[in-house]
Amino acid sequence: MNRNMVVAEWCRAREALRAAETLTRERCYADAISRAYYAILHAAKAALHIHDVTAGSHAAVRRMFGLHLIRSGEIEAEWSAYLVESLDDRLAADYDVETSFSKEDAGTECRRWERGRESFECCRDRRLSNSNDNIDEFDRVLAAHYGFTEEELDFIINYDLKYRMGRDAEAEDE
Repeated sequence: MNRNMVVAEWCRAREALRAAETLTRERCYADAISRAYYAILHAAKAALHIHDVTAGSHAAVRRMFGLHLIRSGEIEAEWSAYLVESLDDRLAADYDVETSFSKEDAGTECRRWERGRESFECCRDRRLSNSNDNIDEFDRVLAAHYGFTEEELDFIINYDLKYRMGRDAEAEDE
């Protein structure tokens, strides 16, 4: 698993969702729908990176997502449909000038991501925790060897969760 890519894609997904919500508030509904699709796409790519699967195109993400996550039962089958529906909506939003979108349409796209966030996070956290045990033990050995303090070790072990994925910031928001 490429942890850096998992974190990078997950952060990009969260950023795209924030953009979609901002665009919805600003009444830029077509653009909000487009950004909400990218939030779902990047979350799907993060989930694929957990399995060491890289997909270079939108179609490849959908195919690999179905093959590695839906068929295995790791993520609910409805997510395959969400990817397809969101892509269709994004294409209409970006390229079909005769199609108009409402606040409700944009909200639906944002809620798709929100509904799946827990599934993606469970998948991510389950895989990360499995690999983290070995990595954390390695970090402890190195910390002892180099004489790191407990605070320095905590920073190293929890860097991705606390600082790159914003877990502390999320806790403060709640």
